[in-house]
Amino acid sequence: MNDDERNQWCFACGVKNPIGLKLTFAEEGDKYVARFTAGPEHQSYDGIVHGGIVGTLLDEIMARYPYRKGLNSVTARLEIRYRQPTPVGQELTVTGWVVRERGRIYEMAGEVALADGTVTAEGKATVMITGKA
Repeated sequence: MNDDERNQWCFACGVKNPIGLKLTFAEEGDKYVARFTAGPEHQSYDGIVHGGIVGTLLDEIMARYPYRKGLNSVTARLEIRYRQPTPVGQELTVTGWVVRERGRIYEMAGEVALADGTVTAEGKATVMITGKA
């Protein structure tokens, strides 16, 4: 089974997961980017994306970026700062980038932003490389 077949059930990016977020990714310079519009099924309070979904977006963009570079990785530590409520029904841009590499450890940063550039959440992650993808 190849990587594409193995990862089709990923909650964040798997195309076969009927309740997944189905994120797709692109490199834009030295950053990794996904776009996502949350629906009512992703909310906590009326009109606000659940914080766990926002956390999932940040975790995925940061831990998956090394995978794009041919490395398997897992999140060792995740820190999220919620700056303001993230609204349902608006396109979000989720961006991740490498802050520092130290052997098998990558320090990553990420953010969730609205179309006007307003950042609703920021993340920091320590990601451990577990091998080649």
